[in-house]
Amino acid sequence: MTDHAPHSPFLDLDGFIALPRLGGLSLSPDGRRLVVGIGTLSADRTRTTTSLWDVDVDGQRAARRITHSVDGEALAAQTDDGLLLTAKRDVPAMGEDKPTETTKALWWLPAFGEASVAAARDGGFGFVATARRSDTVLLGVPVHAGVDDDAADASKRAARRERKVSAILHDRPGVRFWDHDIALEHTRLRRARLEDGRLVDVHDLTGDVGRAIESAELSPDGDLAAVVWRVELPRGRSRDELVLVDVATGERRTLTGAEGKSYEHPVFDDAGRRIAVVEFDDATPTQTFDQRVVIVDVADGVARPVAGGWDRWATPVAFSPDGATLFVTADEDGHRPIFAIDLATDEVRRLTEAGAFTSVQRSPDGATLFAVRTAYDCPGEVVAIDVATGASRVLPTVDQPTLPGRLERVETAASDGTRVAGWLVLPKGCDADSPAPLTLWVHGGPISSWNAWSWRWCPWILAARGQAVLLPDPALSTGYGRAFVQRGHSRWGAEPYTDVMALTDAVEARDDIRDDSSTMMGGSFGGYMANWIATHTDRFKAIVSHASLWDLRSFASTTDYPSGWRDQFQPEIFTEHNPALFADRIVTPMLVIHGDKDYRVPIGEGLALWWALTGSYEGEQRDFPHRFLYFPDENHWVLTPQHAKLWYETVIEFLDAHRSGRTPERPELL
Repeated sequence: MTDHAPHSPFLDLDGFIALPRLGGLSLSPDGRRLVVGIGTLSADRTRTTTSLWDVDVDGQRAARRITHSVDGEALAAQTDDGLLLTAKRDVPAMGEDKPTETTKALWWLPAFGEASVAAARDGGFGFVATARRSDTVLLGVPVHAGVDDDAADASKRAARRERKVSAILHDRPGVRFWDHDIALEHTRLRRARLEDGRLVDVHDLTGDVGRAIESAELSPDGDLAAVVWRVELPRGRSRDELVLVDVATGERRTLTGAEGKSYEHPVFDDAGRRIAVVEFDDATPTQTFDQRVVIVDVADGVARPVAGGWDRWATPVAFSPDGATLFVTADEDGHRPIFAIDLATDEVRRLTEAGAFTSVQRSPDGATLFAVRTAYDCPGEVVAIDVATGASRVLPTVDQPTLPGRLERVETAASDGTRVAGWLVLPKGCDADSPAPLTLWVHGGPISSWNAWSWRWCPWILAARGQAVLLPDPALSTGYGRAFVQRGHSRWGAEPYTDVMALTDAVEARDDIRDDSSTMMGGSFGGYMANWIATHTDRFKAIVSHASLWDLRSFASTTDYPSGWRDQFQPEIFTEHNPALFADRIVTPMLVIHGDKDYRVPIGEGLALWWALTGSYEGEQRDFPHRFLYFPDENHWVLTPQHAKLWYETVIEFLDAHRSGRTPERPELL
């Protein structure tokens, strides 16, 4: 069953980490230039760097690389005349102003010519937004709290650097986020004009408003900014309001905001008179959060829900030019299609079929949508979608690697009769005469779905080695309606667990799957499920628990956003669904993996699990079945190429060894 083709990048991990990877997509306002980021392995094979490529909107020619720096670039914004981008390039002196090691530039790359500095400042730039019908540019810039101007900001940054001070004094709850400290700087909004490749007439719009500004979008005429504005609440809680800022005067008003609700992903219509935005209801201990798309009138702030009877959680991406249709994406039964919503009737029309669609861009005439499509059998492609018919065509970018097997949709009925679905990856040559061993792989989130290609959680690496891989969407997964999420809310060890096991039972009953050598793995919430499975069954030969939640009580107070979990956890979850309370039941060999820079699931969870495994083991140390793969410098995902390679090497060997009844061998570099 194993694909031994020497060219297969899924069998050769060095080849796998070198595969090009599609990033975000951007369309110029006039619709003539489509740009995508493509990540490739650096010359020393230790980093992935991104270059920008021009994609032919008509699909007649191959994509053309337009940036070439060694350390890569990131597209910040696009106009009809060129690109604004960030890059790790040496910043030249601007007159008498000499750059420091913390001076960062925003670069201008015209349609024809070399990149030049559009603006530079100590501390650099955050987000950048441009207007479709004006030369207005909106900047989010990081500035230290309490300073008056950029000179004072640079002076404070220099003083901290020279004295080697990294300490941060916090005066509000948030301290860390995912994999970085929440720094001293706060985002301030500034407006500017783009003139001959330079940002001119730069003016501060908001001043020092603390951590309030999350993101911002410009109206097509550049007159208004729709700002996601964070409001701090008691007990470490917060909500995000939608605030309008007048770009000429800096005057601002709350467009929509209410207790228990937050707003994200604002999108202006072409006239600049309405904004489509996602409205969230906070979760409670008994109810999962809910969300809907609403359209808010810019003049009076009146909001109306869109397609209120549609049981899907959608994200707006664009209006049609006449404002009659709203295009959205939403998880849907193992996919993430693009939908068109008729705003007069609330009728929802699905435009695309298989795959997950991101970076959706609308052509000026509204006839075409461009997007990046991935799926579990598609690493990534740029597509053009005909809005009238839904027909799509692939635009040339990167070559697709040949997959070492096939993908099937599987489903079963849970114990309560609920349909539970997932994907099954099958290796080449797998059939009734040559059944494949199974690896169960549970996704993170937990509010998530196996619907898009992942370079970090890639089942085809296992398939290339003869394994079948089950990717289930149990209770708490998206794309199956709110009630399906509610089934598992604050009941992680109940329906999510029994759903996973029911689908595993159904797949193991197939004649092309072995039922005597299954292994299991998962990361984040999937790591929680790995720990729960380890404490509640011995049916698996080995279990991999990556970035996992072990003791829910300690996790809920040490994660980067404790109030978010406190508001939705019932007290019973800390007793009835807490793996740490059942540690003495573990008999299955476990590989524990954790990064020290993981602030979403702090390293203490991995350490506590490891101590539970080591502290309860009564056999000889040489026979100790468990392993702990520790990454001092990695985050929740383990992203650097060589560490990702070691991750796969260790996981593959651990699973294979315990299937074969032998002791795992140590990878060469470990």
